[in-house]
Amino acid sequence: MPEHNEIRLEKHSTVTVFCIEGDVTAFSEPFLNTAYQKANEQGAKKILLKFDKDAYINSGGIAVLIQILAETRRNNQDTAITGVSDHFKKIFHMVGITKFAKIFNTLEEALALMTKES
Repeated sequence: MPEHNEIRLEKHSTVTVFCIEGDVTAFSEPFLNTAYQKANEQGAKKILLKFDKDAYINSGGIAVLIQILAETRRNNQDTAITGVSDHFKKIFHMVGITKFAKIFNTLEEALALMTKES
C-alpha cells in the first residue's frame, strides 16, 4: 500500500501552520521540504507543525523532522509542534527535538502563545 502524505499550509495571524496528514517517514521528506520552501517564500517567521491525531512517525520521519527543525533554527524561525501523542512527546524529548521546538497539547494553546510573542 503506498504511503499517503499531505501537507497544507495555513496562516493564523503571524503563524504558518503545517497541517501534516499521514504517517511521517523518510518518504515524507520531499513533501516537508516543499512545504518548508513555500513557507519561506511567504516570509514565515513562526512555524507550527500540526500532526494528524493518528499520525505515526518512524525513525526516518524523525530524521526528516530534525533536518527541517535545524533549518528553521538556521533561519531564526520560531518553531513549535502540536498533535503528537504522549508516546511521541517522550520520543521527541529523548532524541532532542524539544531543543528545536516547543511541544503544545493543542492547536489553540500553541497559537495563543505563538501569536503573543513578537
